[in-house]
Amino acid sequence: MLISTMNDVPGHQVTEVLGEVFGLTVRARNIGAQIGAGLKSILGGELKGMTKQLVQSRQDAIARLTEEAEAMGANCVLAMRFDVSDLGGNTMASEICAYGTAVKIS
Repeated sequence: MLISTMNDVPGHQVTEVLGEVFGLTVRARNIGAQIGAGLKSILGGELKGMTKQLVQSRQDAIARLTEEAEAMGANCVLAMRFDVSDLGGNTMASEICAYGTAVKIS
């Protein structure tokens, strides 16, 4: 499965547009990560635990996007983007969404 953030793929032609596809995951932050993030916000520095969690969440979202596109018969997803939203007022959980357009290319 070719996944591109571009609207087309140089050297290929879109032969069929199959529709929008999404890959979602919702991750809760553990209390340890929240405490560590609070300390880092005072002292400065990268929040390595939260960075690792976000990378894993994006990989999970892309895997789900790919599954949905394959189920539609696509061999490519164009204009792939990520959207991240905090859920609830306490920001203890985040929704990560990968989305794009499932197509067939030749």
